[in-house]
Amino acid sequence: MKKENLSQGDCVQLLNDENFFQIIGIDNEHQKCWVRKWPLLPTGCPVFEIPIKEISMPSKSYKEIIK
Repeated sequence: MKKENLSQGDCVQLLNDENFFQIIGIDNEHQKCWVRKWPLLPTGCPVFEIPIKEISMPSKSYKEIIK
């Protein structure tokens, strides 16, 4: 995935996970970002750091994800 295509708030998938995640922050200099599981749980979801190279765009459209 190209870092230029990522934006804070984007819904993405991880290369090794079928779940969806929301990008919380991006560090282009160090090629990493912070994500949390999406949709959010009522109690919230922990944020974790992952290399940008492990991010992929969802196989479904955003409208299909939020249904």
